[in-house]
Parts: sequence; C-alpha cells; structure tokens
Amino acid sequence: MSTQKHRGTPNYGDPSNYGDSSNYGDELEAERRYVAGLYARLDAERARVKDRYRAAMRGTGGTLVERDAEVRALAHQMTRLDVADSGLCFGRLDSVTGERLYIGRIGLLDHDNDYEPVLLDWRAPAARAFYVATGASPENMHLRRQFHTRGRRILDFTDEVLGRPGAGERGGRGDAALLAAVNAPRGDGMRDIVATIQAEQDEIIRLGHQGVLVIEGGPGTGKTVVALHRVAYLLYTQRKRIEHHGVLVVGPNPAFLNHVGRVLPSLGESNVVFMTTGDLLPGLDVTAEDDPETARLKGSLTILDVLRAAIADRQRVPEHPLPIELADASVRIDAETAEWAIQEARASKLPHNDARAVFTDILTWVLTERAIPKIGKGWLTRDDRAAWEHLRAELVDELGDHAGFAAALDELWPILTPETLLAELYTSPERLRAAGADPALFRTDGEAWTVSDVPLLDELIDLLGRDKAADQTAERERRAETEYAAGVLEMMVAREDLMDDEDHLMAADVLEAGDLADRYVERDHRELAERAAADRDWTYRHIVVDEAQELSEMDWRVLMRRCPSRSITVVGDLAQRRSLAGATSWDAMLAPYVPGRWVYRSLSMNYRTPAEIMTVAAALLADFAPGVQPPESVRACGVQPWSRQLKPDELHSAIEEFVREEAAREGTSVVIGPPDVPGTVTPSQTKGLEYDAVLVVEPERILADGPRGAAELYVALTRATQRLGVLHQGPLPQALMGLARR
Repeated sequence: MSTQKHRGTPNYGDPSNYGDSSNYGDELEAERRYVAGLYARLDAERARVKDRYRAAMRGTGGTLVERDAEVRALAHQMTRLDVADSGLCFGRLDSVTGERLYIGRIGLLDHDNDYEPVLLDWRAPAARAFYVATGASPENMHLRRQFHTRGRRILDFTDEVLGRPGAGERGGRGDAALLAAVNAPRGDGMRDIVATIQAEQDEIIRLGHQGVLVIEGGPGTGKTVVALHRVAYLLYTQRKRIEHHGVLVVGPNPAFLNHVGRVLPSLGESNVVFMTTGDLLPGLDVTAEDDPETARLKGSLTILDVLRAAIADRQRVPEHPLPIELADASVRIDAETAEWAIQEARASKLPHNDARAVFTDILTWVLTERAIPKIGKGWLTRDDRAAWEHLRAELVDELGDHAGFAAALDELWPILTPETLLAELYTSPERLRAAGADPALFRTDGEAWTVSDVPLLDELIDLLGRDKAADQTAERERRAETEYAAGVLEMMVAREDLMDDEDHLMAADVLEAGDLADRYVERDHRELAERAAADRDWTYRHIVVDEAQELSEMDWRVLMRRCPSRSITVVGDLAQRRSLAGATSWDAMLAPYVPGRWVYRSLSMNYRTPAEIMTVAAALLADFAPGVQPPESVRACGVQPWSRQLKPDELHSAIEEFVREEAAREGTSVVIGPPDVPGTVTPSQTKGLEYDAVLVVEPERILADGPRGAAELYVALTRATQRLGVLHQGPLPQALMGLARR
C-alpha cells in the first residue's frame, strides 16, 4: 500500500486523470465541485423536509396519531440532515472495475436518476472496504482517497493505491489522516471517528452478535468511541428494533458523559439516554461514594440476603395481644394469629406491599370469625349461613374503616418504601443486626445516599412492590382525564362547524377516549430520551456500559433489568479497576445472566497516548499487573515526560506555572492529584477523558491510596495526548524513576 499526501494550489483543467499526482490541482478542483454538489443536494433535502415538517405541524391531512408520528419522524430527519453539514463527505473508493463510491456521514440519493446513491452512508455494507481494505487485502478496491476538509471546503486529500505488488500488510490504513486526527489539539468533547475508523475498530463496530459484547482495551485504544459508533451502526441496521425503545449509555461520571455526549448526536442519533450508575433510579442524582470496604459490602450479591431479612424483620407478631374494639364486640390480634397471617402472606410469593393484602385478609377472617359468635350469641348459628355471611360482610366493612385495625396493620405489616426501609436500616444497629448485616453499614444520616445505594434502592422496588395507595391515586387521575377526553371527543364529532372539512376529527380517527387522553398527558409529548430517563420500568433495546470494570454485582442486576433482551456492549479495562466491588473477570460478572453466550474482543493499538508517555505508564503497569500487555502506541510526540521535586512551599506556585504555560497553548490541560491538594482533580474524575497536557501531582500519595492506588495512578498517567509532567515532594515511585528531571 502506498500513500501520497497532496497539497497545493488548484490547477484548473481536465479532472479525468484521478490518482496521478501530476494532475493533483485538477483532481482537487473536481473533488471540490463534486462535494459542492453534495452540499447542494443536502440543502435541497433539508428545505424539502422542513416544508413537510411545517405542513405536518399545521395538521393538514391524516389522523391525529398519524400526524404526531409524522412530526416526530420529520424532526428526526431534520436533526440528521443538520448534523451532516460538518464533514458531509470524507472520502472516496475506486473499485478495480472503475466504480466510484463517495463515503460520508449520511447517504444521499439522486432523485432524478432512479435514486442512484451519490453519497454512501459510512455504515452501509458497501462502505466497509473504506475502513478495512489494505494493500494485501484490497477488497476489490484500487484506490482509497481521504479528504481533509474545513467547513464545506476540501483543503487537500490523501490517496492510497491498494493491491500493488509488494504492498505492505499492516492492519491499519490512512496513516496521514489518522495521525492528523490524533495529533490535533483536544477540544471540549470527544469527536466522532467516522473518517478514520481503523480495521480492528471497524470489525467490532459491525460485529453481527446481538447479545453481550465485551470490548476490552488499554488506555487510548478508542474502545469508548468504537462502542458509540457501534450504537450508530446498530441503529442504522436494526432501527425498527431499537429506535422506539432507545439506547442507554452508562458512564463513570458526569464529566465523562459530557465528554462523549456529542458523538452520537453528531452522527444523527438522538434516541439515546446518558446516565451514571448514580442516575439509574429516576428522582435520584447521586455522586457521593462510600469508602471502598462499604462499597464492596453493598456491591456484593450477599447484600440481597440482608435486604430480604430487613423486610422480613418488619413483618412482625405482636409482643402482647392487640385489642380491636368493634361496635358490638371486642377481639384481639394475638401472636399465633399474626404468625399464621405472616406465613400465608409470605407463601404468596408476592412483593411485601402486595402481600399485605393477603396478611390483611387472614387477620380479617380470624377477627370476624371471633366477633360473629360474640355478637350473635343466643340468636345466630353457623347453620344460618346467609345471616352469618351478612354479619361478616358488615364486620369486614367496619374493619376497613377501623383506625385501630389500620394502626395494627401498620405495626405488624407496614407499607414500606425503598427509601424508608434502607434509611431506617442504616441508622439502627439493632435492625442491622437483625438483618445479618455488617455493622460497617451503620451511618447516622440514613438518607445520605451514595452511588452504591442506588442498586439497593432499585432492588427494593421489586422486593417491596408498588405503593397501592399512590397507584390508586394515579388511576383516579387517569380516569378523570379519560372522562374529560370523552366529552371533548363527543363534542368534536358532533360539531362539524368547529373545524373545516380537511381537519374534521372523525370518531374513526381515535380508537377510544383513552387514546385522546394520552395525547394530552405530559409523558407522551416528551422526547423518547426524556421519557425513558424518567421511567424506572423502561426497557432499552441496547445498553452501552463504559468503564464496566468498576460496576458491582448489584449494578449489573439493575442493568439487566433495564435490558431484558441482553443486547449490551460492555467497555472496560480490568487493569484500570479501582473499585473493590468491581469486576475481577468478565465471565464472573456475566455468567449469571448470559452463561457462555457473550463475545469478547480486544483493542491493541493506542491512538491517544504517545510512545514516550506510554513507556512510563507501562512500567507502572508491569509492577501492579505484570500479566497485562500494554497497548502499542501508534505514534511518538517528540516530547519527553518530566518530573520535578519540590519543597513543601513550592507546590502551589509550580501548579500555577503549569496552568499559565498551558493556557498560552492551543488545546486542553488538567492537574491530577490527591483529593486534598487544591487546584487538582482526582484520577477517578478523569476516567475516560483525554487532555493535551497533564500534570500529575504527588504520585506517591496516589499510589499509597490502598489497593486501588496503582490503578488510579495508571489512569492519571495515561490521560495525556502530548505532554506529561510530574510534581512530587517525597520520593518518586520506582516505576517513574526514568522520568527526565526538570
């Protein structure tokens, strides 16, 4: 494979001699004209869709349901066309038979020529060769051309002539375009890589496996952006299956989600929900973390026994019989009766709050059986079944309104919410002991929720069941909305003068009043991502889990509930695990859900971290994970990492000096250090992020932070794409002794 980089001033002339460097100016001008024509088509298509959107918003033709669906579809098309404006076309393929294909962010068709494709979507099967063709395996292609653009204008292009005798067999391709991308200064967020996807990345993006896929790779291997492009590919190839339920992307922290959040929208995909594990339960937005040991206790599946025992502890028998004073008799709830009711309720296998009905029925039956003989003494026997049952019905009604009986139920089988149960468990050493919990779970503020509490609260929703009173209130509101909608429907059908003929709403347009009511409730008018994020019971068709090595066993239970189809892309690096509750092997985490049915792929090339910096990080990796092979950097930056030892009073000024120097440069920078050093962020806050320059402060203190310290320092050292510096007061860790001294 040969690569030619062309730059220069266009020389207008015959553009037919493509691939000949002597005619570069002609070719460049011809390519500019072709891409300008693509933009003209894009603008025309955008105008056409906007006109249709305005017409749909005016409500001309079709039923309400049809127009609503059309408005949503057209809004999605407009978004897709808008994001395509940047980097619309980024390359070209010439086949050995002379066919020419232009590859771009979206596909465009020639409406005047039998809908022939004039631009091929990068996800289309025919575009695959653009990413995987090599000199040794040209995929029936002769030439690959990659454009370097700014705005709507081509600045230059790179040609690769494929299939030549003696062509190289390197797995990568497009070195000039790739190196230009990885060497470019970092902006505020992750960029898509549609123009520079490499062969090993493309194989994973297009993988046909529909179950769980694990993508493992060291720092800088692009595993996150590959996973996001895989989502875009799945939405392209399986849109009907996925788009109406959406995709969930789970990341380690809000900064990471902000960093990656623009990739899918830049590819025209908006039905995506971004969350951390602290956001997975609607109504909670948790970022606080437990200490490592407490997080390990909460993250283990053994906590399920604690939760079940904590619920059982609230299902109680009275220490002394509870008197229930009825209008005509006095009865008691004794321990034997309560125990029988508890056993029957548990045997129902219903969640706690649902099983309260069984518990209540047993108590009600026993109390009425005891009250009837007292009330009917001397005049009523069981032989008079009608009178007996009539009296029982009256007593059942009386118990239903009896404050004392309600108080007894609340004492013996209370309605519980996940929040109240867990908060009261944490703040009570007695309840912790009764549930068999580790005393380390005690805390004074029961509702000071941490990220590790979220999966426990989510689990308790299923163990406890719904609050029936709240559900009944919602149902009453729903019925009221339906009754109102029925009145509106009747009026609109009867009064044709309210609308012109074209917009007249006929009864056949709406199946029932409930359908009309649905159109006016808030949830139906929100975007899919907003509705999904607010609904705990929403199920997604695909989930991406990034930094998955940090997730606990309990976290995985939450995610599996959110994705019954088990279509999940798992992204991580076991060598970077910092959580004691996290994964030690992928099989251990996944076997309970997809035993033997998950696929593993690895990425070996480091596109972010230059060789000079990776050499330092690899020395640390060899110390704490000697069996792990570090990723191979594709480039060198020419700048050696450095270290500087300081006196205690010099640290603040040295950090300020680094910040000033980097502010004068293009790109991004960060200072990483222990949590108590002013002006720094912790390594965990930078997971998944990248910066042009990184300053690591006090690496020896990061390393000393317990079992996770080495992984934390490894993360810190591998965030930089160009420059790495280290400030320290004590001795350098052994792995960093090779740093140049400043």
